[in-house]
Amino acid sequence: MANIRDLKKDINYVLGDIIEAVYIFEESNNTPGSKEGTEIIDKAIATFDDLIAKVNQKNVENRKAHLKSVREELEKEATSLVNRLNKMG
Repeated sequence: MANIRDLKKDINYVLGDIIEAVYIFEESNNTPGSKEGTEIIDKAIATFDDLIAKVNQKNVENRKAHLKSVREELEKEATSLVNRLNKMG
């Protein structure tokens, strides 16, 4: 199931890039470990854990629809995190 593997990679790359962007923003603004940045990173990690757990669920009725909803949730959460990151500046 290449689709599952690709979804897991997407989750990892998207949320990893958001975390990296927070670190870059903090470093460029000389504010490492800011409260806002820490909250975004914590939310990204929690989202990662939640989405991976949902991808690994085996007892779902319609697997294809379930994975589609996970992908949609990834897009929604990533957009929310990016918007929060943009408001930091």
